[in-house]
Amino acid sequence: MIEERYELAVERIEEMKNEETKDTLFADYFHKMADFVMMIDEVRTKLLEGSFLKRDIEELAGENRRLYEDILGEAYETSYANPSYAVQVFEEEYGQILSFLYTELRGCIAYVFEQRTEYLDILFELLIAIYNQFEEEARPDAARLKDCIYWFVSDYCDVFAADRIREQIDPSESFATDLIMNSSLDDLRYLYRFGEYISENELRTARHLGQLPPETIFRMADVYTEGYRMGFVNTGKDLSKKEVVEIRYVLGFERVVKKAIENFAKMGLKPVIFRSPVNVWTKRQNLKTGYYGAIASKQFEYDHRNDQGLFLDKKFLERRLEVVRTTYEHHRELAGKYAGPACIEMFGEEPFAPEQKEAVIRLTKKQEELQLKFQSRQSEIVNQYIRGDERSFTIIAYPVPEIGERYEEIFDEIIRINTLDVKVYERVQQALIDALDQGEYVHILGGNGNRTDLRVQIHELKDPGKETAFENCVADVNIPAGEVFTSPVLEGTNGVLHVSKVYLHELQYRDLEITFANGMIADYNCGNFDRELENKEYIRDNILHKHATLPLGEFAIGTNTTAYVAAKKYGIEEKMPILIAEKMGPHFAVGDTCYSWSEDVKVYNPDGKEIVAKDNSVSILRREDISKAYYQCHTDITIPYEELKKIAVVTRTGEEIILLADGRFVLPGTDILNEAFE
Repeated sequence: MIEERYELAVERIEEMKNEETKDTLFADYFHKMADFVMMIDEVRTKLLEGSFLKRDIEELAGENRRLYEDILGEAYETSYANPSYAVQVFEEEYGQILSFLYTELRGCIAYVFEQRTEYLDILFELLIAIYNQFEEEARPDAARLKDCIYWFVSDYCDVFAADRIREQIDPSESFATDLIMNSSLDDLRYLYRFGEYISENELRTARHLGQLPPETIFRMADVYTEGYRMGFVNTGKDLSKKEVVEIRYVLGFERVVKKAIENFAKMGLKPVIFRSPVNVWTKRQNLKTGYYGAIASKQFEYDHRNDQGLFLDKKFLERRLEVVRTTYEHHRELAGKYAGPACIEMFGEEPFAPEQKEAVIRLTKKQEELQLKFQSRQSEIVNQYIRGDERSFTIIAYPVPEIGERYEEIFDEIIRINTLDVKVYERVQQALIDALDQGEYVHILGGNGNRTDLRVQIHELKDPGKETAFENCVADVNIPAGEVFTSPVLEGTNGVLHVSKVYLHELQYRDLEITFANGMIADYNCGNFDRELENKEYIRDNILHKHATLPLGEFAIGTNTTAYVAAKKYGIEEKMPILIAEKMGPHFAVGDTCYSWSEDVKVYNPDGKEIVAKDNSVSILRREDISKAYYQCHTDITIPYEELKKIAVVTRTGEEIILLADGRFVLPGTDILNEAFE
């Protein structure tokens, strides 16, 4: 039946190539859509015949480029995927709808490689349904077109959204796992079997890893998987109850992933490796979660981050929540065996500063409120089946070739940073914690043009001999080693956080400034755009994630001066991922605390003291109304050492203990951290 639907849809769409719409203005759009579908059908035939991978790597690269060329580089400016261009051609009434349709159809690239014929059927039939209206009328009613899209996303929510949940917890959904484990990784043609866009970054990464000695690959995988295991050990969580680990990574890193899968198998864990979402049901703005290749156009991803605004209403979100609840209930046993994500992040691409466009779909204020409520309720449901106090994670990062001419040298340096002696950091960081635990608050003062002047209130200890407010982080879940952190007391946390340049969630911010009042964001701005309104909207969308405010969920002092000096040496400071950048100075996370959903799990430092600063006055609301306790976001913002005048602990008697002065550690017992600067 699925095959029959497919054949009928393709036959009808092929006819579209030679037909005209009532209003010829729309003919080119539908002809291009028909050409795209025929290209997908051609790829499907080659995959089914087994001829796709019989071609040489240059031919495969050409085929891959053909699939993505409409949004690459300058081609995106005159692509119907570009809302600005679509609105310019068709006006807003039709432009936004047709650009949305174009974007959803592009998801067929992923579906054809995964051989999800039913998904192709659904998308092709939507195209036909929209086309029929333009065939019947010169200017079909836009409201009727939106209704068509609304019922499309509503009707198929229990297909796409439900399948997405299953992909995240069921290791039998093994498209990527099978590809990694059964491919000859010496033959780089395997990369083109994923259906992702493959750039020089992915090819050169895979090639470089292939040139490293096997023991280096083993060491990289061991650090990654052992960090994951230690995340359970250090928080007293029972890994033996779990059977599924989620692996997230960027293509090119398959050698390390393959070894990691073998390591996880020894822990009794099977992998789930799912593609970063490509459809409107499962995408969360322009964020990437899962595995993915090169991003063909970051502006394209950014332009379509709020496409749900075309149809989002209370009824749709209630249906989607019901799908979430029903799916998890149906797979309750699998969900209970899910252990958490193990992430390999990549960094080194040129920072992306997006263009703000008037033509894009925006959420109304009502839709933003609905979306935030949905995210909160969805998190509550997920936590019922995948308990936060039973799962853990780990994250590690490596550079891509785009980072610069000295890529191989930088890569080796990052391997060294990721495998530093954690015992040295444990000892030095304990000296910092001993001083911090004496404090009522910490005063952070910027220098060299940095305008930071912030007081962070510290949790009071009832029994200093057995309790601590700061965690001694030594490379388990967050690799590499190098930070001490706490959940600050919000009341009394006041002042300004400023950083001249920072790169968050693949977006660049210049002169980012956030003002806190009693631990909550009271004001914010940056210098990315000429208009203050655009700057505020940029921050609200991508740091506050549309919340009116966020708490300061974490305060930390990064101690990895080795990473800092390496970044300076190679001129890659702004390309460093937050995972490493947060270890290169004090950092401040807005949103949930590091302990969200697992605050009641007892956690201890290596010295045996219990970490008691895990809640704040927002997160503690979970005991009364869980919907008020969490924001489902956590964004770290780091001040580099050279922008620091002083970090000092102020005790309850008014004594000042200086930890850093003019970007150098001055507390006794921390001198070794300054050696990297020398």
